[in-house]
Amino acid sequence: MARKHIARDQIVKLIVGAGQASPSPPIGPALGSKGVKSIDFCKEFNARTAHMTPGIPVPARVTVRPDRSFHFELRTPTTSYLLLQAAGVKERKNKLRGGMAAGKESIGEVSLKHVYDIAKVKQSELRLSGLSLEGLCKSVIAQARSDSKERKLKSLNPPSSPDATPYAFANLSERCFQAC
Repeated sequence: MARKHIARDQIVKLIVGAGQASPSPPIGPALGSKGVKSIDFCKEFNARTAHMTPGIPVPARVTVRPDRSFHFELRTPTTSYLLLQAAGVKERKNKLRGGMAAGKESIGEVSLKHVYDIAKVKQSELRLSGLSLEGLCKSVIAQARSDSKERKLKSLNPPSSPDATPYAFANLSERCFQAC
């Protein structure tokens, strides 16, 4: 005989513009396949994000229970979005986009003050609240460097004087706190 599976909570991860949730794709099909009425989610999501600037991409983690009820938690905007905003990147085709040629093109500059501010925003999230601000700054710096290598951190380059020594990666967060 076939075994019966125990019904478990299902998790759906969505990134939706603040105040712009509608039951059309991608929300409708993602939640509809789990048996949830997407219009209920959209109404609640739009009510919770009414205080935010419309259009900011907000990650939401929806937990669907076996009885088809749901609850969701909102997270802070993605680090790459915050870095693109800090760099002052213009929209292309109604979206913020990085460089077209990875590693060959610089689309903007982000100061250490911006890195610190982004780390403070990310620290307000419950799941990241246990991390140190120094660790979050390092994470934001790494994201800025590795995210298709499109962002150049203006203040992170070593001084150009011949007698100055290059900065070590471990000192980046210290410089971040000193600059802010």
